[in-house]
Amino acid sequence: MTSQSFLQMNTIFISILIEAMPFVLLGVIISGIIQMFVTEEMLAKIIPKNRFLSVVVTTLLGAIFPACECGIIPITKRLIAKGVPLHAAAGFMLTGPVINPVVIFSTYIAFGNSWSMVGQRVGLSFIVALLAGWMISFHFKDSQLKEEIHVHSTAKMPFKEKVSGAIKHTIDEFFLVGKYLVAGSIIAAAMQTYVKTSTLLSIGNGHYMPIVVMMVLAFILSVCSSADAFIASSFRGSFANNALVAFLSFGPMFDIKNTLMMLGNFKGKFVLVLFMYVFIFTFLGAAFLIRGGL
Repeated sequence: MTSQSFLQMNTIFISILIEAMPFVLLGVIISGIIQMFVTEEMLAKIIPKNRFLSVVVTTLLGAIFPACECGIIPITKRLIAKGVPLHAAAGFMLTGPVINPVVIFSTYIAFGNSWSMVGQRVGLSFIVALLAGWMISFHFKDSQLKEEIHVHSTAKMPFKEKVSGAIKHTIDEFFLVGKYLVAGSIIAAAMQTYVKTSTLLSIGNGHYMPIVVMMVLAFILSVCSSADAFIASSFRGSFANNALVAFLSFGPMFDIKNTLMMLGNFKGKFVLVLFMYVFIFTFLGAAFLIRGGL
């Protein structure tokens, strides 16, 4: 490892951390609020019992949370601990980083005020999240959390105690999530430094290979979803829109850092199965855009 390469890797590592940290902090704060102020009864009223409708509802709920792919994980874990079914929580976890006002606006600006690109990104991400959530419902019946969280009722707890509990939970969650973010950022920085983008671009020929290349690139770059549209727009001269949409949809759902965070909180089999479904559905959806002439 040359000193120049190490400095480049260090720079990338710090930039990833700076980019992701505010959203992780937002995520653990929301997680703390859910822990102390949201009861199982509240969630039961919102989320339908039907497995298909529950995924639709939570997928739509994910769209209002301005969290990145790292910040959404502690929120998802807390929702599962509160009794939200795994398949419904998975839909929420997948759409939260992609279909929210911040990401929609950044995509619109990055692609020259293009509502078409926004629509394709939102549409593909929503469909992928729905399908993946539904498929997960047939695979797993339990929470798939690595460590089961015992939640005590906070309904009758005084307000001051709830606030104190939320702060304590936020701090604990931040340090728990933070170690996976740091480890994932180091790996992502190393991949960006030593896996040359030009190598990936050179194999991106044909109708379908560019889709795979851009999905792999999204996984490696691990760019926060609020900024990834500006990266994708820089490839407009090299790739068709469908490959760019695949980049914009897959990256926020799975990249190096959030995969490591998932593995730190969920069982490996669940993460692998979810990854496979997201990858397959994103590829098929992007491939369909070719046939649609987009």
